[in-house]
Amino acid sequence: MTIRDAAVEAYREALPALVASLVGGLIAGVVLTGMRAELREVPGLLVLVPALLATRGNVYGSLGARIATALHQGLIEPSVTAGDRRLRAAAAAALGNGLLASAFAAVAAFLVLTALGSSVAPVGVLVGIAVLAGLLSGLVLVAVVITVVFAGYRRGRNPDTLVGPIVTTTGDVFGVLFLLVAVRTVLAVVEVL
Repeated sequence: MTIRDAAVEAYREALPALVASLVGGLIAGVVLTGMRAELREVPGLLVLVPALLATRGNVYGSLGARIATALHQGLIEPSVTAGDRRLRAAAAAALGNGLLASAFAAVAAFLVLTALGSSVAPVGVLVGIAVLAGLLSGLVLVAVVITVVFAGYRRGRNPDTLVGPIVTTTGDVFGVLFLLVAVRTVLAVVEVL
């Protein structure tokens, strides 16, 4: 295989995922634009958005890389079975890390904004929003990452070239969507209390 052949193959595998990532990013931007009222109602939420989206990419990109490596090494088979302890452990660790990182980001945003003298929502509200959005988007991301990595591997694609763009796209779209759901849910609960 020549260098040119390798480059063509890499672009052939990655280009559809990159185009999907671009479209997904635009969709996430449209959803975020529609959240103006929520962003005004929860001071500090806008500061939290980039941290939450970056967390999704980092945590679930790592999950995809771990699964791809396990496939390449023959440690797991490209199918979902209830008895696969390695796959369950990797998914649970990613979900746990995502929730902890979300809570940490919310507390950090609260502390930084408070130290700067900026208006900020109560720390419980920010943590509640971040953790609920993290849980909902995490569940979707675990399912999407496992499905895409296994499907790509079974079709002879390198899962490593698929994971990054797919996690970015799914994390952005569902991260912003579930952030909106979380804001509305937490504010409704706070209003009742």
